[in-house]
Amino acid sequence: MGPEPASWKTMNEKTTISEQAAAHDTVEAAIRSQLAKAFGGIRGVIEAAVPTAAFTVMWIVTAQLQLSLIVSASAAVLLLVVRLVQRSTPQYVLNSLIGIGIGWFFATRTGEAKDVYLPGILYNAGYSVVMLISVVTRWPVVGFLIGSVTGDPTAWRDDPAVVRLCSKLTWLLMIPCVVRVAVQAPVYLIGGNDAVAELGILKIVMGWPLQIAALGAMIWLLTRGRTPVQPAS
Repeated sequence: MGPEPASWKTMNEKTTISEQAAAHDTVEAAIRSQLAKAFGGIRGVIEAAVPTAAFTVMWIVTAQLQLSLIVSASAAVLLLVVRLVQRSTPQYVLNSLIGIGIGWFFATRTGEAKDVYLPGILYNAGYSVVMLISVVTRWPVVGFLIGSVTGDPTAWRDDPAVVRLCSKLTWLLMIPCVVRVAVQAPVYLIGGNDAVAELGILKIVMGWPLQIAALGAMIWLLTRGRTPVQPAS
């Protein structure tokens, strides 16, 4: 291949977006190759759903908050042990454990089982706001996601075409978060502890299925487009 475009070069990083772009014909191809790594693939998404499923099932069967929380945390710890034994990245299971810990704190502090799901609703609401602001200010979240994988958090912004593409991808990533809040928040506020099972089911159904749908749309956009890598003007 020929020399890399000047706007993609960095002085200190060996693995940068410029090197990714050099291996592909388009910006879309370079970014598409990184998405699976950044999101943890299907396994990472499923691992995030298992603890929620365990909590929901135990609550339906026993209606005991502490027991349900213990089973949920135990499921996450088991998944973490499997990751460690296999010497694969524990990042996605650790994220799940952190979520369980926050939910545990909320629920045990109030004594309301429904509060296990409150952090997730607040997270999706906050993430939606952050992603909207990032697009408006032309620092789209997906750009940092790609930068975290390639080793340079801001090199992607040197190319306006990449900024536009990452903005579109950020919109697609934001939609599931907005939908979750729009559906789950009213159930949480109106249903109370009588809606714990419904909240658990909604979190599972609107968790990895919506995420996969969003990723599918992102991949479709990346496959459909052919944005050339061009120097920033």
